[in-house]
Amino acid sequence: MSNFRRVFGPGKPVIAMVHLGALPGAPLYDAQAGIAGLLAAARADLRALQAAGVDAVMFGNENDRPYEFRVDAASTATMAHIIGQLRGEITLPFGVNVLWDPMATVALAAATGADFVREIFTGTYASDMGPWTPDAGAAMRYRGRLGRADLAMLYNVSAEFADSLDRRPLPDRARSAVFSSIPDAVLVSGQITGEAARMEDLEGVKRVLPDVPVLANTGVKHDTVAEVLRVADGCVVGSALKVDGHTWNAVDPARAADFMDRVRRVRGGS
Repeated sequence: MSNFRRVFGPGKPVIAMVHLGALPGAPLYDAQAGIAGLLAAARADLRALQAAGVDAVMFGNENDRPYEFRVDAASTATMAHIIGQLRGEITLPFGVNVLWDPMATVALAAATGADFVREIFTGTYASDMGPWTPDAGAAMRYRGRLGRADLAMLYNVSAEFADSLDRRPLPDRARSAVFSSIPDAVLVSGQITGEAARMEDLEGVKRVLPDVPVLANTGVKHDTVAEVLRVADGCVVGSALKVDGHTWNAVDPARAADFMDRVRRVRGGS
């Protein structure tokens, strides 16, 4: 059984984001609220998402803007602390993503016992953060050295905040990444956080990767989730579940429950 199916089962999972507030050292960090404030907000979001019936949760440092390719050790350490404090309350498969640092992401997963990771592992990009050249070989070997061959690796193949310098069509890049880098799933994104991937991109990538899980990574909304899941093998959702649908707000329990009600209807459940 593949790592992806071992973690998520046979269906089309909805992976919901627990967006942590800005961490110590980041420009937007709220020193007055401190780590206790970060933990309280993460706990509230986690509880709301689990109550809504999502299939998995993923902890990310989306508010550590401007992003880094090699994150401050304080970011990874604080994420590990928060997840460790919540570990006994997590009832679902969970993943981590330390933007935009594959090695820190894998290290955090090993430290916290996460089931999966998401990152940009392949490609070459011109980005808001400068030239972007991740190293999938190093990340995969690091996973092995940390004893986590079971860790599901979700590869985002269309980087946000960036443009690929590889001019091959996205389906060709995705197919090549699968051949050369052995991801457990491929994720397709929009241009920035909260913006939808183009349906033609999802369809094109799924067409060339019929036997590999392909997920929508950004911008899935209440009124589009049925169409997305018609094509994709699952989705990652964050902004749509927040108060007023705004990325930086807290999770809205009613919006999250409504979203999952729609997903269950798509799946044919009650």
